[in-house]
Amino acid sequence: MEDPISFYKERKRMFEAQLQKNKKSLYLISMLRLLVFVTTIFLVYLFFNQAILASTIAIIGVSLFLFLLKKYVAHKAEQTLNKALKTINEEEIAIGNGTYLDRYDGEVFNEPTHFFSSDIDLFGRGSLFQYLNRTGLKEGTQYLVGLLTANDIDSIKERQEAVKELSGFTEWRQKYTAISRIIESETSCKSISSWLSGYQPFIPSVFTWIVAVFGIISIGIIATSSLKLIGVQFVLYWFLLGLAVTLFFVKRVNDLSAKTSRIKETIQQYALLLDEIEHREFKSSLLQSEKAKIESGKTKASQIFKTFSTALDALDNRNNLIIALLGNGLFLWDLRCSLRIEKWILENRAVVDHWFETVAFFDAYNTLATFAYNHPSFTYPDLASSHTTLIKAKSMGHPLIPKKERVDSDFLLEGSDFLIITGANMAGKSTFLRSVSLFVLMSNVGLPVCAEVSSYRPIKLMTSMRTSDSLTDNSSYFFSELTRLQFIMEHLQKDAYLVILDEILKGTNSVDKAAGSKKLIEKLVGMGVPGIIATHDLSLCKIANSLENVKNYFFETEIENNELYFDYKLKDGVCKNMNASFLLLKMNIT
Repeated sequence: MEDPISFYKERKRMFEAQLQKNKKSLYLISMLRLLVFVTTIFLVYLFFNQAILASTIAIIGVSLFLFLLKKYVAHKAEQTLNKALKTINEEEIAIGNGTYLDRYDGEVFNEPTHFFSSDIDLFGRGSLFQYLNRTGLKEGTQYLVGLLTANDIDSIKERQEAVKELSGFTEWRQKYTAISRIIESETSCKSISSWLSGYQPFIPSVFTWIVAVFGIISIGIIATSSLKLIGVQFVLYWFLLGLAVTLFFVKRVNDLSAKTSRIKETIQQYALLLDEIEHREFKSSLLQSEKAKIESGKTKASQIFKTFSTALDALDNRNNLIIALLGNGLFLWDLRCSLRIEKWILENRAVVDHWFETVAFFDAYNTLATFAYNHPSFTYPDLASSHTTLIKAKSMGHPLIPKKERVDSDFLLEGSDFLIITGANMAGKSTFLRSVSLFVLMSNVGLPVCAEVSSYRPIKLMTSMRTSDSLTDNSSYFFSELTRLQFIMEHLQKDAYLVILDEILKGTNSVDKAAGSKKLIEKLVGMGVPGIIATHDLSLCKIANSLENVKNYFFETEIENNELYFDYKLKDGVCKNMNASFLLLKMNIT
């Protein structure tokens, strides 16, 4: 079994060495460019009186300089990519060592009214999202959030196969993520798609021929003028005509240029990412179907995007004074470039959305695959065909607790079981509830789970663990609890869920709390709803005497040598020891 940390350390050393080579190469190319520039200027000056020789030297010098400039740009891009790859491996080493709380936590995605997200530490500081997320694109992050919150139990096997396959492509995944991180797009794909779909061409189609003919005539006039067959003034008149035609469209071309300059880098980035997908062969059905979305036409999606990128670059060159004057005066440059862009938009805007989505899909699934690769001891649950057993897991634990600190427990939940978990404060009840919740969530997403071996019958998840009052909504804590329980009951009428509750009805007195909790459990069991509830109220455990599907489990606390001892192991039965009075005395509160 390959150790992920060792692999990342080796990759980090490799990219550090590569960056040293990049630095030397860039320095060498810079010196050569300077030498070529100085030598060319000197030789042209030296042989200035010999026009043919001086012109030849100038052409060779400029060509060589441009060649070296192209080489410099390519090496600079390679250096930027290697820096991003080095950073990725440094991050993986840090996260593997438990340092991840400074990463983006996705708190903005928390929804109090969601089925489970605000209860199980899915988003926020120390959350699964903060630990898991490796996306490089905003759209990839949104896609990942959608996967985590979907509560989708369809096609789990296909998702598992996709994650398994991608987890074996570590180098490819890292390169994909590095490319996605290099450019921070100022314009979202959604706004780009919206602009493309609503774009109205402003240049009449006849100008396709006018622009082509105008350029040919310009070449002819310049040639005949140089042969002194016509006067130079004809070139000037034609040049001014070209500027006049361009000036007529200048405002709308300026608007187009302003928009395209903002999306140019995004298009370049997506062309590279599409190219990475196109050159990777996949076996799993889900990955193949996603790749097929960008291969529907004769031309590859990456090449189509590159064509668009080239057209955007060409229009951007209008900011060069020489092109702005000579290009427009003699070749109607603005109109030529605008026509290419408009033609591309009309031909491709209907499919761009699908390409954007495919790129986001792989960004999100690479995140899931990285998690799978980083946890070789985690296992994919067998999707049970049994209609009785819901979850059967050996050595199940919380996926975010390091292995050395984690205490695992065997766990069995039959399809109509309702478990009552009792235990003292800090004994492990809430952590266990979140372990089960994350088991269900991760299984549904297609991830390996924190268990030695497990089987699982897919089911949606619904929780009530962290209810809070709201001054803004003028609602009390107790009313918020009731609203949450009402939400749960309403959805249970529509679909099957595993319901996980933590100490419900805390906002009322102990007598009402016990009576209300008992009635709720009895109703849920009567409906055949599987569930788990953690409570300090030992009286609820008596329900197991009258209802066969209710089972009692507990986490025990021992007091040894005037110190608390927790083993954090799930056991059959009812808790015998509570620790609140002991803690109050121990901390000199009473």
